Amino acid sequence: MSTASDARFWDRTSRKYAAAKISDQAGYERSLERTLALLGPADRVLELGCGTGTTALRLAGGVQSYLATDISAEMIAIAEEKHAALPVPALVFRTATAEALDGQFDAVLVFNYLHLVRDLPGTLNRIHALLAADGLFISKTPCLGDMNPVIRLALLPAMRAIGKAPYVSAFRAAELSQSISAAGFEILATESHATKGKDARPYIVARKR
Repeated sequence: MSTASDARFWDRTSRKYAAAKISDQAGYERSLERTLALLGPADRVLELGCGTGTTALRLAGGVQSYLATDISAEMIAIAEEKHAALPVPALVFRTATAEALDGQFDAVLVFNYLHLVRDLPGTLNRIHALLAADGLFISKTPCLGDMNPVIRLALLPAMRAIGKAPYVSAFRAAELSQSISAAGFEILATESHATKGKDARPYIVARKR
């Protein structure tokens, strides 16, 4: 298994993913509003793991530039279809990994992404390198270590074994925060935006030190 196999998984499931409903729409809207409040009109923004572009299309209108990336070419193709129907001049979609990118950004956004990367410390270090001085790192991450143990210990491994699930890490929220701090970030806020049940997806705002 590799990043390439992960990309193939998301390519296969892209249309199903695009058709799925957001499980907590109100919580999603809360995260969007909070993120919009943190971004400014002069900001250069990078989103990693943008999927089919729904969030990028909602956020890109208020910034100078917005590069939205994903490892799945099929996900990006769907995002481009949406973008053609609803153009946002500042927004560009690209199939790419964090490691393949260069440049400097004022904010890096990762939503429902960090639990899917194979090298969390390496990814966080790369994000740190891509940020300008005092840049913001904004994330919202499912922390499977804080969820039902049946999911992470039995269901997910079984689904991965038959190709029905991608690579997933099962860390706790406290472990995620430690990893973010260790990568050179100052955590400014950790928030819960869920409006349904227990929230195991902390919304974290951090600044590059």
